[in-house]
Amino acid sequence: MTWDSVKQIINENESKSSLDAIDILLKYCNNILNNPRDPKYRRIRLKNAVVENKLLPVVGAMECLFDMGFLEDGEYLSLPENCSLSILTVIKNELTTEKDALLNNEKSTTPVSIQPAPQVTSTQPSHSISNNILTQNMIVSEAKFYSKLQSSLQHVLIYEDRTLQTKAKQVIPLDRLEIDARERLNSLQSPSSDQQIDFQDCLLLSLLHWFKTEFFSWVDAPACERCTGPTRSIGMVEPSLEETRWQGHRVESYQCNVCALLTRFPRYNHPGKLLETRKGRCGEWANCFTLCCRAVGFEARYVLDWTDHVWTEVYSQSQKRWMHCDPCENVCDKPLLYESGWGKKLTYIIAFSKDDIMDVTWRYSAKHSQILSRRQECREDWLVRTIHKMNKGKLDVMGPARKDVMLKRIIVELVEFLKVKTANNSQLSGRTTGSLAWRLARGETGNMDQNSEFIFHLSEQEKQSKQLHILYNCASDQYVRRSNNNETTKTWSSLCYNHLSIFRKEEKDWKMVYLAREEGSSNASVFWKFDFSDSKLRIDNVSLKCHSSVFENGEISWKICGDDQCHVYRGTELTQLTNIDVKGSTTLNITATLTKGTGDNAWQHTQLFRQSSDDKNTYPFELLIKFTDL
Repeated sequence: MTWDSVKQIINENESKSSLDAIDILLKYCNNILNNPRDPKYRRIRLKNAVVENKLLPVVGAMECLFDMGFLEDGEYLSLPENCSLSILTVIKNELTTEKDALLNNEKSTTPVSIQPAPQVTSTQPSHSISNNILTQNMIVSEAKFYSKLQSSLQHVLIYEDRTLQTKAKQVIPLDRLEIDARERLNSLQSPSSDQQIDFQDCLLLSLLHWFKTEFFSWVDAPACERCTGPTRSIGMVEPSLEETRWQGHRVESYQCNVCALLTRFPRYNHPGKLLETRKGRCGEWANCFTLCCRAVGFEARYVLDWTDHVWTEVYSQSQKRWMHCDPCENVCDKPLLYESGWGKKLTYIIAFSKDDIMDVTWRYSAKHSQILSRRQECREDWLVRTIHKMNKGKLDVMGPARKDVMLKRIIVELVEFLKVKTANNSQLSGRTTGSLAWRLARGETGNMDQNSEFIFHLSEQEKQSKQLHILYNCASDQYVRRSNNNETTKTWSSLCYNHLSIFRKEEKDWKMVYLAREEGSSNASVFWKFDFSDSKLRIDNVSLKCHSSVFENGEISWKICGDDQCHVYRGTELTQLTNIDVKGSTTLNITATLTKGTGDNAWQHTQLFRQSSDDKNTYPFELLIKFTDL
């Protein structure tokens, strides 16, 4: 079987151009095979005149180099030291065979005398030079694009390393996550049969939440290694051998503003190392999270956004589709987040896995025509052919059953891309229909919030003590019911009667956490409900603390109502325990309303229960009710 790139060189170019390109490629091959340990033969400068004039214009020549194992390395193509030379040897032999065939064909062809055509002076302007330059630029661009695809396609194979998967399993609290997933699934209120969601979907959400809130940390500028003071970037430095071993080829250097010590920040690209460092930016987050997904058995893709972001896709067996998962944001199934939420001008978004490669740009956009106008790095038909060729290579080595599964998935996915999505306000899911159970499981139901409708009633112990004492810690996202043997309940929404357009926000850079309005919402509310009418007790005294933070012109109002009386507090008036006069009531309702704010970040200008993410001992919400007999 002849490599496609070799076929292209022979079949899609003039004979002389093909022979010239083959001679150059054979020279590269022979130099490497004769000097396998000499690094100078493993680097090819793209600006070299021979490359520009003899290889770049020849269809298939650059692809041939990539097939040998060369990767893009700035202004060079480099063949990694650990790259096997077996494929290079095979391609070299094929090039030699094809060269001999071309030469023999030329010898057997009888020359024919051709009279020169009369010269005609053209009155049309010549565009050959400008067109040639444009073609050359596109060929260079496509060569770099191809290298990026090949590099990522090769990188994702590391997630299949069983030793690495075992290492990941050792740090993932899988038993706890499975319990959390089971509770999440059981908490759904009788989902109808057409609401397709299963345990694995809930486990994915639990894994995503754990990874974001407990395991990985965001780094803008690392703290000083000596005094932990703030640092500032002073550029890049050469990687050490140890850093290179873990694919830390780019190393940022930072100087402490306090003691002037230099701190290195290697941008490791090896997920095994990231399991140890547990920090980085979006590339490190997605890299490590994709490995964790594979380790627990999910089919996962590494998704590369050409406008500088990275995330993961996981295949849902219950929903029969690939789902967007961004570990940096703890967000699942919100593909329009980047375009409609962040305002990104997307171009190319490519997903990679051990089994496939897919241009998934269309899943993440509601503006397909605008995206097409920005896609200038390669020809669209070239991209389609290239991805098809790469997928074919993977399909050809699959067993019949797996191949059938993958082909059906490709068809379903391509059909999905044909329908242009519509941004759905705060949901950003791009779906006008879908499983409410799935949205409930994510805890994100936007302007159609389906709430637990939880109502507080007194336990027997609380009736005996004539006291109800409840606290909430936002850092741990947990209620403590002191008056009932310190009973704990996870998640802020679990004990609410209802809530609208509100979510728990974590700021990894500032290490703060709070409840806020969903992005894009003009208002939000949360409501707690208490009913003591069956206890033969009535309220004697209420003390309430609700710590609030407002910025710019943001407004927060608290409304506390007994049976027939209400009190309204503004902004930060309840930051300390405050007595609320609803004496004699047998019910209590507490409502917080968040409105206003300025600009694109208006949603962030009203915050409830803001505190340090490390502060697990302070309670920004506290309610103490004392009772008397009816």
